[in-house]
Amino acid sequence: MFDQNMNWLELYKIIFEQFYYWLVVTDKDGIIVLMNKSYCEFNHVTQEEAIGKHVTEIIENTRMHIVAKTGIPEIGQVQEINGSHMLADRVPIHNKEGELIGVVGSVVFKDIADLDSYVKKVVLMEKELEYFKKELKKARGPENTFDNIIGESQLLKETKDLALKVAKSKSSVLILGESGTGKELYANAIHNASYRRDFEMVRLNCASIPHDLLESELFGYEYGAFTGAKKEGKLGKIEIADKSTLFLDEIGDLPLTMQAKLLRFLQEKEIEKIGSTTVKKVDVRVIAATNKNLEEMIRQKTFREDLYYRLNIFKIEIPPLRERKTDIPVLAKFLLRNKANEMDRYVIEFNDEAMRLLIEYDWPGNVRELENTIERAINLVGKEAAITKHHLPYHIREKRLDHYGYNKSESLKEMVAQLEIKEIKNALELSLGNKIHAAKILKISRTSLYEKINRY
Repeated sequence: MFDQNMNWLELYKIIFEQFYYWLVVTDKDGIIVLMNKSYCEFNHVTQEEAIGKHVTEIIENTRMHIVAKTGIPEIGQVQEINGSHMLADRVPIHNKEGELIGVVGSVVFKDIADLDSYVKKVVLMEKELEYFKKELKKARGPENTFDNIIGESQLLKETKDLALKVAKSKSSVLILGESGTGKELYANAIHNASYRRDFEMVRLNCASIPHDLLESELFGYEYGAFTGAKKEGKLGKIEIADKSTLFLDEIGDLPLTMQAKLLRFLQEKEIEKIGSTTVKKVDVRVIAATNKNLEEMIRQKTFREDLYYRLNIFKIEIPPLRERKTDIPVLAKFLLRNKANEMDRYVIEFNDEAMRLLIEYDWPGNVRELENTIERAINLVGKEAAITKHHLPYHIREKRLDHYGYNKSESLKEMVAQLEIKEIKNALELSLGNKIHAAKILKISRTSLYEKINRY
């Protein structure tokens, strides 16, 4: 406990003498006015002998007298004293009027070997941290891979195949799709299938950040860059994503000023923090996504054409659920199983009438709406083990989309058969009637294709 009666001068003297670093203070002419005991002992002099002498008479290879003339600090400078290499700081001292009145010097590492040992420890800790990050990721298992994109329709298979090819590339990707189609799921799958998968994908939703904060979120800032800035500064999302993937969701909501800055980064592969005068090279792959019509925005001059082409090296358009209705049964069953396990509920199936309603419905909210509908139904199921039409929302129960060509009197089996026939016809058209190629497109065996053709 500090003695409350101790004056500040006494306290400063105690700190000066007991401080771990070697310390010395000179006036503006280079004359030593203070030097702690441990530093004196290393130089084989007493404090009485050192004080009043010119610093060059006591400390070998010093530059404190030079700093006293230039007023320019010298930080982390290697200095040889008595045969040992050390790391020294030399900082000018100014009075209230701003006049230079002296210099304070300190030896931070009393031997360069100490510094080398310290650096090695830090490097080792960083390597260990990276190792444990990778091990943790392995233990958790892959999240959001292409296996999590559920469906068997030809349209979905083509989309997944393209995305899988894109994953191996270093180029930017633009994912287009309506709300709820799974744009972030595709972004995750692409990242996890790429060589960058050992590093966490970094996400930024351009629509959720106020426009005046977007630059600092993307590029970061230095200490004192603006009022309210953190003392330690801030890393931007781009820098955090170095060696990984940056997912920019809702890219269509990025203001024009930020579009220009993002374009420069994509061209130069370097960033400059707010308040900084230096640039840093980074290795980041960008995946952008939007539910907006960017080409229409270009015509309206609300989205930059050059940025569009920078992002649009690979374009993946995710089909809405209403265009791949053959996927609804398998997708609904997958979501039911996952949600029921997550909610600790015993619900194992949909009855035929409920599944028929799910297939007939238009799903404007796509997979997200289907998932929410299933979660709602699970909550409503009582002792039954199946979801019936009574567990579905009214607007789904009463909706009939006859323009899709479904007959209300048909059974679920007949309805699914119609959808399969449609997929087979599409594949045969694409393959110009070649059944071997059609089977490959559908990713089924040739035997299965012939069986289905004969059946229908």
